[in-house]
Amino acid sequence: MRFWSIVKVGALLVGVFFIGESVRADSGRIQVLAPVTVLGRQDDAGLQPGSISVVGEVEINQLQPRSTEDVLRRIPGIYIKGEDENAVVVNVGVRGLPAGDYKTLVLEDGVPVQPGIFVGNSRYYNPRVQRMAGVEVLKGAASLRYGPNTVGGVINYQTKTPDDGVMIRGRYGSWNTREATIEIGGGAESLGSRYGVIATHARSDGFMDREYEMTDLMLKTTSAIGDNHFLTLKFLYYETDANISYRGLFPDAYRAGEQFNPAPDDWFLTERKAFDMSHDWQITPEVSLLTVGYWSDMNRDYWRYRLVSDQPTSVNANGFRVWNYSDEVQGNNRSFERFGIDSRLTVQHAAFDWDNESEWGVRLMREEMLDQTIRADRSSPRTPNQPLLRDRLDSAESLALFVQNRSGITERFAVTTGLRMESYEQKRENRQVGDDHDRFRNTEFMPGIGATYQVIPASQIFGSVYRAFAPPLVGSVVGAEQPPTDAETSINVEFGVRGGDERLHYEVTAFQMDFSNQVDPGVSGIRNPNEGSALIQGLEGTVGYAFESGFSLNGNLTWIPTAEFGEDREGEAEKGNRLPYSPELAGNLTVGYTYGRLQTSILLNYVGETYGDGMNVRDFTSEEQGTWGGLVPSYHTFDFTSQFAVSESIDVFGAIKNITDEQYISGLRQGIYVGPERSFELGATVRF
Repeated sequence: MRFWSIVKVGALLVGVFFIGESVRADSGRIQVLAPVTVLGRQDDAGLQPGSISVVGEVEINQLQPRSTEDVLRRIPGIYIKGEDENAVVVNVGVRGLPAGDYKTLVLEDGVPVQPGIFVGNSRYYNPRVQRMAGVEVLKGAASLRYGPNTVGGVINYQTKTPDDGVMIRGRYGSWNTREATIEIGGGAESLGSRYGVIATHARSDGFMDREYEMTDLMLKTTSAIGDNHFLTLKFLYYETDANISYRGLFPDAYRAGEQFNPAPDDWFLTERKAFDMSHDWQITPEVSLLTVGYWSDMNRDYWRYRLVSDQPTSVNANGFRVWNYSDEVQGNNRSFERFGIDSRLTVQHAAFDWDNESEWGVRLMREEMLDQTIRADRSSPRTPNQPLLRDRLDSAESLALFVQNRSGITERFAVTTGLRMESYEQKRENRQVGDDHDRFRNTEFMPGIGATYQVIPASQIFGSVYRAFAPPLVGSVVGAEQPPTDAETSINVEFGVRGGDERLHYEVTAFQMDFSNQVDPGVSGIRNPNEGSALIQGLEGTVGYAFESGFSLNGNLTWIPTAEFGEDREGEAEKGNRLPYSPELAGNLTVGYTYGRLQTSILLNYVGETYGDGMNVRDFTSEEQGTWGGLVPSYHTFDFTSQFAVSESIDVFGAIKNITDEQYISGLRQGIYVGPERSFELGATVRF
């Protein structure tokens, strides 16, 4: 019943928008958003039967983001549980799903980038914002074309293709942060080809002395092969050394405003290489075939000092509680490899005298994760001194089939139906004993139906219902004491309105996710996969307007009154309790002003209070190894950004983040993660 109350509120907002827009209605196509380019093909967002959000390169430059987290915060329905200011790892929650819940698919140019979808943790790699031209987020039935893990939808990062010439960007900021990026672009028009290189290197002493060094490289080329074949190749290399940890501050140190690093000797080391190739064949004007092949290889070594088991905390020289470490270092080291191919045939046809577009797709993918645990001593923290404590290989092979048809029944009304099948086998090999007999097989079918109706040229209604699915990780199903009976599934429903004109854009959506068998991700995504039902209901909206005076407003608001467990879960949650890391209210507002060659913005980010665990305890608590709960208070921050075009080839820019120096808790893990203090940045861009 509460969902229909939310729908009524949404319908009221729809009416308000229709009244306002009917005054200015004129002929022409709806102007909603930029084209969606997931998997390399551009689609009008107004054709999608689900919520679509697009942030372009102009908006990204306005934000002057440190990471992709700063961009995602500007999209309705998204909540970020921050761990470090550089977002080496990322925890994203979509539409009330607990942040870090691994139920949203992350792509880059249509290719999966999360290290392990079927086999391991998805948080360990976060694409770098320096090479991004845009970000798309698809929710509702619009995400059914992709998978798996699309309960919350799809996040697709779009990489740049550099302009002709050379561009150098440098930035310096608080915590001795230094960053340099070079972009080189060119092409041969006679051959229909373009190429580009983007390289970034950054170093920082880090907020709370969490040191960080990163190198990111992208090589990209596109070429026309004949009149109807197009080939794109991309190679990526990424490396980072980050002095970050699961350990946070204890409450006494946080309340005193302390900012020391609670784990100064823990290191998170990452190296990733990836290659993908896409081939677009325009067979006829009505038929096209797009094929994407991809490979990635990633190492993530996490070296942590172990705790003294019988004395989990001690007191430092200033009298604050700190973690009590032994002299033994443990490396929780994992490596991931993925091969995949995704091919889609699109056909325009006129069955039943309707304008139809049909799409058939197939995806084959194999993933592996080598999971090793090793120990060393303090004198040589990255040199093994004992046999492997863990040595196992998790793997998964998957096949996905997909079909969708969009029928334009009238000029205003269209219906989209689709069906996706995901079939997979997960396997674990314990290499210490040579056991490779633990397997889990499953096949899921996900039907969906959606519709769009063009009320007036500047307003469109859309809605959908579909079955969503997220596979459990290998550790949740192989060797489990209670073998799974069902995969985690939900029935997702949404209803909304969107539209706009040259100055205005808006979208308002009511949504519901009804889980029959929700899996709490727990630590590293490992939990009993038969945990019970859950219900999420909410309303999200975004609106933007550009005034003739040079001012602009862009804002979004997410309200989730219901995000609750359906049953008691022993030691984990009680029926009716709120899902952890699922704030009821979150919003963002950007006020921009452009005058000549000067552009300035003030950005507000608000996050409502949220619980750190399913038991909904209000006081901060910890067990011996640091399993934390507590009520994380609401907070808000203000940022200021400015950029000035000195000439056609030189820009200067600067930012003040967290202007009011708000002290806030960004999340809990094994202690309190503290949000970054007020900081400053200055930089310049030079083009040749």
